[in-house]
Amino acid sequence: MLADAVWARIRRQFEANKISAAIYTMNYLPASQAPDKKLAQTVADTPLPWLVKLPSDFSANRMQRELATLAIQRIARNDPRMAADQLERISPSLKIGEKSWAWSQIGWQAAQRHLPEAMEWYRQAGDATLSDDAAAWKVRAALRAQDWGSVRSTIEKMPPALAAQPTWVYWLGRAYRAGGRLEEANTLFARIAGQPDFYGSLANDELGRPTTTPPKASPASRDELLQVSAIPGVQRAQAFFRLNLRTEGVREWNWALRRMSDRELLAASEIALRAGNYDRAIAAADRTRSEHDYSLRYLAPYGDQVRPAAQNQALDDAWVYGLMRQESRFITSAKSPVGASGLMQLMPATAKWVANKIGLKDFHQGRVNDTETNLLLGTTYMRLVLESLDNHPVLASAAYNAGPGRARRWRADRPLEGAVYAETIPFNETRDYVKKVMNNSLYYAALFDGKPQTLKSRLGVIAPRTGGEAKGEDLP
Repeated sequence: MLADAVWARIRRQFEANKISAAIYTMNYLPASQAPDKKLAQTVADTPLPWLVKLPSDFSANRMQRELATLAIQRIARNDPRMAADQLERISPSLKIGEKSWAWSQIGWQAAQRHLPEAMEWYRQAGDATLSDDAAAWKVRAALRAQDWGSVRSTIEKMPPALAAQPTWVYWLGRAYRAGGRLEEANTLFARIAGQPDFYGSLANDELGRPTTTPPKASPASRDELLQVSAIPGVQRAQAFFRLNLRTEGVREWNWALRRMSDRELLAASEIALRAGNYDRAIAAADRTRSEHDYSLRYLAPYGDQVRPAAQNQALDDAWVYGLMRQESRFITSAKSPVGASGLMQLMPATAKWVANKIGLKDFHQGRVNDTETNLLLGTTYMRLVLESLDNHPVLASAAYNAGPGRARRWRADRPLEGAVYAETIPFNETRDYVKKVMNNSLYYAALFDGKPQTLKSRLGVIAPRTGGEAKGEDLP
């Protein structure tokens, strides 16, 4: 039926928080089911007051039933438990499909808040079709609950394109292994092992193949350097960088890299390195497909300043470099849209707080981009955060990006694998950040130590919440 398809689209738009688009879509409903714009906006803006005033005999009216489920969805965005209470109250008046979708929304929002009821609410959703995000969070809730059966069944029901992502390939493999299906698990791990990312590294570990850097390609020859230097896009990019027009330079550089061979990319990386454009050197080396130089992919500049700073704070220099690579790509003048500055991307308030903490004299915000000052303040902050969070680099990495309070709250009431903690971070940016920082640190350790490394050993186990959660609350 046309009405079924329209209501399904409206639900998806509510899930995506595209309320104006959803209200516009309501114009395509049959006249008997189409609410006026004011009513629809009321449901979106003040769902609870509207829902509690809904007449008890609304079950025969599809428009009111559908609006009631949309109101539940909106309530769940702020308070999943309140939404669950309301859904229980009106449940007898709803059709099975309507109830199932509403429960899926409550489960999804609860999972993002790490509520213990999340899996039960997902179960009440039954066979409701889940959006990609709702399915992903069902897996994450199951991981935190150590419910490997639900991890398996949820990933198996994902659309093929979603299930093929390395994240879900890895966790399906883990679910198969937990269920004793070792051959199927290893087949999945082999599919992503060797990829130089977080889940490729974890798959290496599952197969007993510690991560190493690939054989180093021969350096770019003089002729190769000259040929790449003569490419107009490379010349324009370099000119922009010399004029301190980084945005324009980055655009030209990325455009010039598009169709380069591995040898050309390695030459471009070396050219950028010699010019001090470390981020562009990494960008070029990251693109190679067969010939690699991981000393270019994982540059370690400012060694005479970074290594002593890390040593003075008793920090693992591979972790410090892994974080810096993610923060600034070693550009001392880097500044984020929210005001973080320098190699270690310090926020003004954080820099000032640390400077006061260590008694740094004559500190002012203009010193934050000074390399030595930035490293002193940044590594000191890393140490303070690390000490306040069980000396665990996964927690401290999350804290560096999202704040110590959040990193603390994201722990569970039971021990969690570091990989599970990272995967279940509610903020997309922080989740991606922690994975990249920790995987960066793995490759830096491999380069610095010259030995195979395992990501699992670096991720470790996150201890459960304790009564001392207030420790370090003064940290910004």
